Amino acid sequence: MSTASEGGAGRGVEELLPHVTPERPDLYEALLAALAEGQVWMLLWHGSPGEEDAQYGSLEVAGHGYAPCVTSERELAASGWNRAFEVVRGRDIAAALYRDHWGLWLNPHAAGGGMGIPWLDLRRIAGGLDRLPAGPLRIGEPSVAAQPFYDELVRQALRTRALRSLRRAWVQPAVGAPYLVIGLEVDEGGGEEAAESVRAMMRRAVTAVPEGLAVGTVAMADAYDPVAMWLRANTRPFYDRDAPAPAPRHGVYPPPAQPAGGEGYGYPHPHPLPGT
Repeated sequence: MSTASEGGAGRGVEELLPHVTPERPDLYEALLAALAEGQVWMLLWHGSPGEEDAQYGSLEVAGHGYAPCVTSERELAASGWNRAFEVVRGRDIAAALYRDHWGLWLNPHAAGGGMGIPWLDLRRIAGGLDRLPAGPLRIGEPSVAAQPFYDELVRQALRTRALRSLRRAWVQPAVGAPYLVIGLEVDEGGGEEAAESVRAMMRRAVTAVPEGLAVGTVAMADAYDPVAMWLRANTRPFYDRDAPAPAPRHGVYPPPAQPAGGEGYGYPHPHPLPGT
């Protein structure tokens, strides 16, 4: 394999590109890892590197924006690009693009048109491939038998002032085992003290997780997380601090209504998030 100066994300990415298919998510993961550790040649449509008015080129594919790049000096020469370019570390360009919901398109001049990396995967590169699940994600209602865990979460939530609500989903990554996700909505402006109180709540509640069940959490305030996006669009909280209490009837509170749909807890039918 060549050094970064000779090939950048170059040799690793270029060796993998012809072999990546929807049936081989493992190779796509290897491609993302090579991109994260290497560098790319970003094509500047306007201006020069370092200038405030410098602008990357742009492509639109299926309604989504991508910034084009090439993966080595060899590919730059092959592209015929005659304007300025900027060499950027893969992890840095991923962090810069995903926040504006822009992807990265590798070698658009190549036979077949190259390959696009969606912004959700750029987010994974920026945040750590080992920390965020591999897409496309299949997200839906949880159907696992975990009622004691949910009950314990609610009990702990009642003691956690910073926590506003709890939601849940079942997530199947493209690579790896499925797991239960708990969406955490926390008071804004609570700072580290509020965040630590919620982490402590989860540490207490996980003692009730059924054996063998993997559980993760997601911040509902995360505007870029696909699971949080799905939860906001498709679910209602199973714990809501601000929900009105039931009115007493003859001095006695009525029992809570049974949720529709059994283990589905009244959630809508799952709809996969576009682009995940």
